[in-house]
Amino acid sequence: MTLVRFEPMKEFESITDQIQKYFDDLPLMFSGRHDGFSPRIDISEDEKHIYVEAEIPGVKKDDLKLTLEDNILTIEGEKKVEEEKKDKNFFRNERVFGSFKRAFTLPVEVNPDKIDAKFDNGLLHVTFDKLTEEHKNERIINVK
Repeated sequence: MTLVRFEPMKEFESITDQIQKYFDDLPLMFSGRHDGFSPRIDISEDEKHIYVEAEIPGVKKDDLKLTLEDNILTIEGEKKVEEEKKDKNFFRNERVFGSFKRAFTLPVEVNPDKIDAKFDNGLLHVTFDKLTEEHKNERIINVK
């Protein structure tokens, strides 16, 4: 007989992920237009690093801007509309275009001087070094 651990909150986490995805897509559903573009983001970590991966297909590297301020990563860019051809009749037009801006507070403090960002084949990979206690901006002040 195999024992299975009962984890009631695990199902709840799955439901909340589904609800969050629904609300992420909600503005597009109500607008009736597909002029908004919002890349999907994954944030993960290991012992020494924070990793951010973003799917940004159809965007050129020159159209991306990444900033880090107060441990908040902001990814901005624009997926530009291809030249429209008036003689085409579309049977289906599902691709979305437009500018986007996503900002995330990173889960731990990172070293702003140690960031590696690569953009290849529509995937953005950003690696941050976590700040260790010895690297934090601590200054001892002598009392006179």
